[in-house]
Amino acid sequence: MAHDVLHDCPVCHKPLHITKLHCPACGTSIEGDFQAERLLALTPEQRSFVLSFLRNRGNIREMEKELGISYPTVRARLDQILAALGLESNPSKEKPARKEVLEMLAQGEITQEQALDMLKKP
Repeated sequence: MAHDVLHDCPVCHKPLHITKLHCPACGTSIEGDFQAERLLALTPEQRSFVLSFLRNRGNIREMEKELGISYPTVRARLDQILAALGLESNPSKEKPARKEVLEMLAQGEITQEQALDMLKKP
């Protein structure tokens, strides 16, 4: 039975290193120090969110419907995932650009009420 890859040591909670790869078909084993895929470092909940995001082709309104959460919650979770992957360039606390809010509104990704709330943010 296959298990999810662990990223942190269950004893000391420090990052684990992948040191052995094995092919079950031919029995070949390779030892070394291997880099883990960054997406594997996400929590199961974050990976599920990413799959939902891809399934909905990045449409935040569809994400809201599927997950039953608000626009700000979708954005917050996305920001957390970006940060976990080391891809966060703008902290989520910053006010989104007016143009960005209007584009999301025009594309139907957010409601008028959500757009007004985002534009009122300090």
